Amino acid sequence: MSYKNLVVEENASWLEVQIDRQKALNALNHDTMNDLDALVDEVHGKDEIRGVILTGAGEKAFVAGADIGELSDLSAEQAMAHAARGQGVFSKIENARKPFIAAVNGFALGGGLELAMSCHVRVFVSSASVGLPEVGLGVIPGYGGTQRLGRIVGLGRALEMTLTGNMIDAEEAYRIGLANKVVEAKELMETCRGIAASMNKRGPRAVSLALQAAVRGRDMPLAEGLAFEVSQFGLAANTDDWKEGTDAFLSKRKPEFKGK
Repeated sequence: MSYKNLVVEENASWLEVQIDRQKALNALNHDTMNDLDALVDEVHGKDEIRGVILTGAGEKAFVAGADIGELSDLSAEQAMAHAARGQGVFSKIENARKPFIAAVNGFALGGGLELAMSCHVRVFVSSASVGLPEVGLGVIPGYGGTQRLGRIVGLGRALEMTLTGNMIDAEEAYRIGLANKVVEAKELMETCRGIAASMNKRGPRAVSLALQAAVRGRDMPLAEGLAFEVSQFGLAANTDDWKEGTDAFLSKRKPEFKGK
């Protein structure tokens, strides 16, 4: 598939995707959001693809934010539509049936951090700086930042970051649970590929069902979340991979999952 601002390569059944607007520090404009929307559809449409590693082109930025040039003259109604569009794309990533790993290779600010938070695993380069600086421009996060950050790091820490607009470094992001891992730049992609390889060893249907149970169940009352987990457990039991995995365990051999 052809994209305007994404560079896509396949590696070991994963798509490795670069957001490529280096002159703009990979800022999210209208075309890039359309590309990300279409990317999820491509991933879902290819059974052989197990997930996505998403990063920014160059060495400075994952995504330095939204494209401010597209925001400055919006009316209130246009601004609401713009935010709703961004939220829709990021929710589509978060609710994808296959995992997305964010390889945060530099600045992840505003919409960049919001994009990283919509991914399921986040690996930060040690030099990364992240934050939600929108209030410094007289605006607020609009792509889900006010909602996702508190769910990840807790409301108190999220409010401090959101209301001050201050950036934090990678080590602080790891300390508060925003980053899964922090690595040196030369190790970033290999670390992400290692996580992907670990997932590749597991049953594809099980990974997908567990992902959906965790993400969709997070915002349900506990009783509803548990009931949803039960339904996903039942779907897993109806797969060939369930039988293969349990048989392999009992036979003391490695399973050979087919994703069926």
